[in-house]
Amino acid sequence: MSPLLFIFTIKEDSYHLLWKLIRIWSKVLIYGMGFRLDIQLDEEIEPNKSYMFCPNHTSLMDPFVLVVLSKNPIVFVGKHELAKIPVFGFFYKRAVIMVDRTNPESRRRVYRMAKKRLQNGVSMAIFPEGLVPEEEVVLAPFKKGAFSLAIEFEMPIVPQVYYDCKRFFSWDVFKGGIGTIRVHQHSFISTTGLSIRDMNTLKDKTFDIIYNDLVNDKKYMKDTNSKK
Repeated sequence: MSPLLFIFTIKEDSYHLLWKLIRIWSKVLIYGMGFRLDIQLDEEIEPNKSYMFCPNHTSLMDPFVLVVLSKNPIVFVGKHELAKIPVFGFFYKRAVIMVDRTNPESRRRVYRMAKKRLQNGVSMAIFPEGLVPEEEVVLAPFKKGAFSLAIEFEMPIVPQVYYDCKRFFSWDVFKGGIGTIRVHQHSFISTTGLSIRDMNTLKDKTFDIIYNDLVNDKKYMKDTNSKK
């Protein structure tokens, strides 16, 4: 797929075509590896509208699940370190808004690039934990970036819960297997009329929705508590 990826990452105007290619790739990857998706939607995405997707993060499979869930193009905000990976990094830095959390100028650059790309129904996705936590952690504390951007551009927050990626495609090489990946997309959280002073409240509300869903799922908690 490298030739097509190269063509579609040359210009930002081609991002919609790149997104279709990425969705096909993600579907082939997920279903080809023996996974199936069981999706519960409390609210559905509208075409030509921008959203801020905020899923929990437990596995390398999480971004591919998110891509399959949305027909609307999504721009990811990701760590700049991944751009150093050979071949992958070449395409990564052209398709993703990279951020160095230790660099204030890098964070300002995210805002500039987001404003440029959030047109024609393009959404954003940030895993608000900022990392994949240790397997015994239910949900790591959220960073502020996703919520400040959502308020700045008045994008609804889309809380998504991935229950099974940790169990089926774990960082632990002795764990894993095929099965059905369950996803719960909660009702959206409006940011209309909010200011930066509401950021922590918005962050805490999103955290509580995802956390409460995870702790009430027996399969997720059984796997999460396996090291205790």
